[in-house]
Amino acid sequence: MDLYIWIVPVVSLIALAFVGWLAYDVLRRDTGTPRMQEVGQTIFEGAVAFLKRQYTTIGILAVVTAVLLGLLIGLFDKFPEVEAFRSDTMRLGMLTGFAFLVGAAASALSGIIGMYVAVQSNRRVASAARAGVGPALQVALRGGAVSGFLVVTLSLIGVFIMFVLYGGLQNPKDAPFLIVGTGFGASFVALFAQLGGGIYTKAADVGADLVGKVEAGVPEDDPRNAGVVADLVGDNVGDCAGRGADLFESTVAENIGAMILGVAIFNKTQNTAWIFFPLVVRSIGLLASIIGLLSVRYRKGEEPMNALFRGYGVAALLSALGMFWVTNTMLGAAWWWLFLAGLVGILAAVAFVLITMYYTEARFRPVQEIADASRTGVATNIISGIAVAFENTAAPVIGIAIALLASFYLGSQTAGILNVQLHEAGIFGTAVATMGMLMTAAFVLAMDTFGPIVDNAGGIVEMSDAPEEVRNGTDALDSAGNTTKALTKGYAIGSAALAAFLLFSAYLDKVRLVQRAQGVKPENILSAVDLGKVEVFVGGLVGAMLIFLFSSLAIRAVSNVAQEIIKEVRRQFKEIPGLLEGKPGAKADYARCVDITTRGALKAMVAPGILAVGAPILVGFLLKAEAAAGLLMVGTMAGILLATVMNNGGGAWDNAKKFIEAGNYGGKGSEAHKASVVGDTVGDPWKDTAGPSLHVLIKLLATITLVLAPLFI
Repeated sequence: MDLYIWIVPVVSLIALAFVGWLAYDVLRRDTGTPRMQEVGQTIFEGAVAFLKRQYTTIGILAVVTAVLLGLLIGLFDKFPEVEAFRSDTMRLGMLTGFAFLVGAAASALSGIIGMYVAVQSNRRVASAARAGVGPALQVALRGGAVSGFLVVTLSLIGVFIMFVLYGGLQNPKDAPFLIVGTGFGASFVALFAQLGGGIYTKAADVGADLVGKVEAGVPEDDPRNAGVVADLVGDNVGDCAGRGADLFESTVAENIGAMILGVAIFNKTQNTAWIFFPLVVRSIGLLASIIGLLSVRYRKGEEPMNALFRGYGVAALLSALGMFWVTNTMLGAAWWWLFLAGLVGILAAVAFVLITMYYTEARFRPVQEIADASRTGVATNIISGIAVAFENTAAPVIGIAIALLASFYLGSQTAGILNVQLHEAGIFGTAVATMGMLMTAAFVLAMDTFGPIVDNAGGIVEMSDAPEEVRNGTDALDSAGNTTKALTKGYAIGSAALAAFLLFSAYLDKVRLVQRAQGVKPENILSAVDLGKVEVFVGGLVGAMLIFLFSSLAIRAVSNVAQEIIKEVRRQFKEIPGLLEGKPGAKADYARCVDITTRGALKAMVAPGILAVGAPILVGFLLKAEAAAGLLMVGTMAGILLATVMNNGGGAWDNAKKFIEAGNYGGKGSEAHKASVVGDTVGDPWKDTAGPSLHVLIKLLATITLVLAPLFI
């Protein structure tokens, strides 16, 4: 059975070769007119400059955190769950700190490489759009796929390498506990990458839109607007690098969490397949996603989203077949029930995609309702948008509830077969569902990065004075890109919800292991979290508060930096002769806005980041393990709901604006359009800053408490 683990490196190498081919295929394409090349190079230079400064800051914070983490574990974790380290906890601390740095470095690398190819893709998409929507869609999707497949592959091979380095092939039951720091490191970097990139992209977007569209009446991405390049740079550092780091840490944390749960079954069956199973499933999902991506074909005249959704359907169907094969060959007599649990996860992913499409695509009632409300002004646009945002929490929560209940029930049916406790079997069923949901992660992330690529391409087309029919083609792709970005956020929050239950269960398991090692009496070992205890209730309350305070800091940061951009764009319109009139020789100073946004975003990301890391540690040390569990449980629930509100609410506002710009309710320049632009600027920091950052925060809470659980007892 051990032979199955070698599927992981083999598939990883295939996927890396596929990523190399995609990058080659995109980078060999025509880069367009000299003006397209000039604008594209400006965006590239701005993105690289920001990432250098951002990751220098993150790198310093990560090294300091790794040292502190190692010291805390080395000095205070006197009863580690791995018996071999009970006489040498300082070595355990060093290993955990190193694992943290590996996870942090791999997370940063996945975001940086993906962003590089995405930025190089935008001018090539703009050039391809001159030949039609189909060629442009192919280039954009393949450019996005470089990021999507690289992120998932690096997360897979990273966990495998750490598992092998930490003795997993010789002692598989201990290695998952030793590498859990990798998930913490990935979450740590993802939080700051998503925060910094999210603040940057939306501050630039809001500033450029409010002065350009509302005050000056110039079109979107007009070269006279000094904030335009900063806006286009922001699409890459937020939606490409930030989201790449987000889904990297998702897959790392969920792989390790599922492996930890598999240890409990391994202890009864002595079958290592239960520990390796999550990595093998992720490998099969990668292969399914590769085939799904290659199957995407655009039919002339159709909505671009239809072609992408067909490709996703192929990937999902092949994932289901792959889950059938893996469970049947690896999990013995329990395979049927766990295959059904995995199928529940795959169907849950499809359900989240469909729900998100309904709430964010212009052809459906919610977006059209917001657009219609824009005809009577800004206030009704915002009221309608908030109503849609609140409404859209119902379907995802029902979907999560059904998926958790169904997968737990299906998993529990294996308890007698495996001779394990009912709860252990049920929890593993939810882990398999999470694995099923994440099998198509590479394809979904490719669709996500497709969004900023086509957005940038549209900006390059506009700024290079390309013909109107070319801009119409990139506008169609941009509308699809808004939906794909929303789909990824819905997918990410759905997987975060399933994974949070998985990681919460892993946390409780770890607490119980340490308590037994300390000789705690059986009746006092933590078996459930009692919200009736005052310290646990307070922990839960702090968890919910953390979600809202964190979101407030992120949104306020966007507002503060956007105000600086607004002042600068106004100044340039006023002080640069002939700029607003578009006279020859009058050129906006794009670099000034890029610099303002860079400095503001990097400064603003620190406070919410420290809050996110510090709050669970403080509660754990002061109120102990059960209160930390309360914080994790209630914080996760509040985070899922608020992230859903922000992600889909913001996406609906954005596409309501696009719906009006397409010629409905008066089209561009109308009063309805001006109201929709304001509504979109309210939704921008929701959907691209605070909302996506909450995905990371939810999983960061789980990985922090999982790593530091022994210190809370």
